[in-house]
Amino acid sequence: MKKILLSLLAIVLIFEEWLWDLLTAFGHSLVRWLHLGYVEQWLIQTSPFMALTAISIPLLIITPINILALSMLANGLLVQGIVLELLAKLLGTLLVARVFALTKPQLLTFALLNLIYSTITGWLQWAHRKIAETEIYRWSKQFKADAKARFSAWFN
Repeated sequence: MKKILLSLLAIVLIFEEWLWDLLTAFGHSLVRWLHLGYVEQWLIQTSPFMALTAISIPLLIITPINILALSMLANGLLVQGIVLELLAKLLGTLLVARVFALTKPQLLTFALLNLIYSTITGWLQWAHRKIAETEIYRWSKQFKADAKARFSAWFN
């Protein structure tokens, strides 16, 4: 049972890693396309309280979308509601992760945020060590590396 559970968790972790890589690359492209480098530079140098304000903005943007998706689900628009919620989650992850990456030193000056971050990071590192031992995870890492090499070869 433990092996099956670890394999399922490995699949989730693999999907999350691939999605994270994709969203990170998309975020960098979006910043270049929208010429937002100056905003990122400002975020890097901002005060802890401004960083806290900045990290809340994506949450305020995503919340109405989540409410709309929930309303759609409640009114029988299942496919539309699920699709909208998935898009909201992707957008939210992209925005929050980008702002957090830029303001992490400032945000971690708050004791509560530092405690939460340290606790979650510790759990994730423990889980990653356990999952990295599974065969499916090792296979997928190799598959990902091979796919990246083939994809890169197409564009070089």
